[in-house]
Amino acid sequence: MYKFIRPILFLLQPERIHDIIINLLKIVNHIPFAGSIQRALFNYQNPKLEREVFGIKFKNPVGLAAGFDKNGDSYNNLANFGFGFIEIGSLTPKAQDGNPKPRCFRLPKDRAIINRMGINNNGVKYAVEYIKKHHPNCVIGGNISKNTGVSNEDAPKDYEKSFALLYDFVDYFVLNVSCPNVKDLCKLQDISSLSEIIDRLLTLRRYFDDYRPILLKLSPDIPTSQLDEIIDLVLVSGLDGVIATNTTRSREGLTTSEEDIDAIGNGGLSGAPLFERSLERVKYIHQKTEGHLPIIAVGGIMSPEQAQQMLDAGASLVQVYSGFIYNGPSFVKQINKHLVKNLQ
Repeated sequence: MYKFIRPILFLLQPERIHDIIINLLKIVNHIPFAGSIQRALFNYQNPKLEREVFGIKFKNPVGLAAGFDKNGDSYNNLANFGFGFIEIGSLTPKAQDGNPKPRCFRLPKDRAIINRMGINNNGVKYAVEYIKKHHPNCVIGGNISKNTGVSNEDAPKDYEKSFALLYDFVDYFVLNVSCPNVKDLCKLQDISSLSEIIDRLLTLRRYFDDYRPILLKLSPDIPTSQLDEIIDLVLVSGLDGVIATNTTRSREGLTTSEEDIDAIGNGGLSGAPLFERSLERVKYIHQKTEGHLPIIAVGGIMSPEQAQQMLDAGASLVQVYSGFIYNGPSFVKQINKHLVKNLQ
């Protein structure tokens, strides 16, 4: 059915249809039994799918990547589609509008998306207040970053603020230092900057009663030498895992015309063209760490078979975003059914 509906949805701008769907889900949530019907249609449960990663129990290994539930106010609605976990954000200490519109573009020929949203969100306090009133029915990850107007020198303070405010309301944290759509944010992947942020958060975590895992989201565009340095830092510091990978600035291998790509301009590319690069990163990290570092694989997973490949390559969990948009609401169920049949 979604194959017939998708062309109609794709007539609207990506950000516009995203907002419509999010608001529609909120309305549907108030209809009696609507959530139960959604879960009956799109959930697939099997003990073989359950796993424990960095101390957290997941009902299945398929999550929704950050960027869909930007404000942390739709996680329960989205969990009805069968996700094992939802990552909210990126969240910043203060609300920010992000980059000027239009800032999100589809590449249907490539089954891809280019976005330069600029981490638009209502701020971490908004998310905290919402979570206080609406208990999560699934595992929640909090993806945090700095405000765009804050310098990289002051960035550690921003991460500390969001970390402290959100700590009691999420199950794990993700440090977003690799978004290509915020000026100079990727420079925080330099070891000197990154180590300060990590050290501060690890120190701050000691003052809380409960343990919250901290993960680092990596760019697919950094050279191997820099990736090696980051992996060594993660292992030495005691971070709990990594997410591989964020969107890419690369435009290699696209079938969309150069004229159309040039007309779109800058932005991070996600979707099918990213898969091989992300898979390569997952394999490399798994081999270099000898399987001791948990990896959440994300980037270009457009089929159940590709989710399987990521797990076979060493990932503990996977996340989808563009694949969910292109394949529709039954995509998670399709992946989980495939995994039960084939997972080693």
